[in-house]
Amino acid sequence: MDASDYNKSSYDQKKNAQDVVSLVDDLLKKAVDSAASDVHFEPTGSELLVKFRLDGVLGTIEKLPKSLSDNVIARLKVLGGLLTYRNDIPQEGRIEISHDYNDRIIDRRLAVFPTIHGQRAVVRLFYKNAELMELEQLGFSPDIYSALKKIAAKNQSVLLLTGPAGSGKSTTLAALLRHILRNFPGKSIVTLEDPVEIRIEGVTQTQITPHGQMTFPTALRSLLRQDPQVLMIGEIRDAETAKIAIEAGLTGHLLMSTMHSGTPAGALLRLLEMGIEPYQVTSSVSAVLNQRLVRKLCTKCKSKTEAAVFEAVGCEVCFNTGYKGRVLIAEMVQLDSQLRKAILAKADLDELENILKSKGHTNMLEDGKRLVREGITTEEELNKVCGVVLDDS
Repeated sequence: MDASDYNKSSYDQKKNAQDVVSLVDDLLKKAVDSAASDVHFEPTGSELLVKFRLDGVLGTIEKLPKSLSDNVIARLKVLGGLLTYRNDIPQEGRIEISHDYNDRIIDRRLAVFPTIHGQRAVVRLFYKNAELMELEQLGFSPDIYSALKKIAAKNQSVLLLTGPAGSGKSTTLAALLRHILRNFPGKSIVTLEDPVEIRIEGVTQTQITPHGQMTFPTALRSLLRQDPQVLMIGEIRDAETAKIAIEAGLTGHLLMSTMHSGTPAGALLRLLEMGIEPYQVTSSVSAVLNQRLVRKLCTKCKSKTEAAVFEAVGCEVCFNTGYKGRVLIAEMVQLDSQLRKAILAKADLDELENILKSKGHTNMLEDGKRLVREGITTEEELNKVCGVVLDDS
């Protein structure tokens, strides 16, 4: 996406140091108006690139003169409450939400990082989305939706969510917690997060501060003495947290968390690599949910091909990308006797994947094909998100 396609003259009268305040405000407003999830300010040797992440894809929307770079970053640091005189260290902060945005934005986070061309800044935007509050609104296949409801009804279990950053894991966990609140009133629900991304009325949420004394393991140990019934940990990052989380799942708690892994089988093996005993994994983990987000075809400009599938075209509504919004694709592995035996036998990744294949497991790519058939996304987008490389020969 080129800057000229987005806005050819919005900033022509603002590209000087005196108008930096107005310039930054205007850029952040444009980001919200276009539903960008991130705004990147990237310095180069000759200019400052401003990029928006729209529906997961990063594109340049403005090129500012190099002479404005320091002033723009300084303005962002003022907004985020950071040290303007420290240009040699990474800094993180929050930008206060103005009254113009408080009905649309939950949070705005700022991260600044030094580079050889100056400081790089990223503003992350978190939106209120009433359409993605409940479990049934997320777009899971009927089988996965039914399985998640059954797990949410359990008193003792571990559910792991996997996927890269920005794949909707926090939204899914929040929807699960709301489902439990609504269907099983009276349960004690506590979360440990770094940071708290989605606030949920009726849930005790605790934020773990980076480099603070209250780490995930410390907080989790203490929480287990607070009589919680449902625990949500933002992420299992290390062996110590993994050990306590698995023990919680073995001692009468429903625990949900995320892990960085490309596949459900990979997540199970990662627990073993963290030092969790195979019998503990098989006794505590009920399921692993792996999910991604794919871009939806723009409803204003999508076109049907001769092969009876839809393709991306591009228009002003979708900034000439052909896509507008995103939708969920997922796969879920529930531990049965065959998988438990394989884990106890310390099977490797290939063995676990072969077992799933023999059982007719619906992987994420196959789940996404229903969206292609329904004209919601394209096969090209699906292959890209799932990491499928087609042979052109």
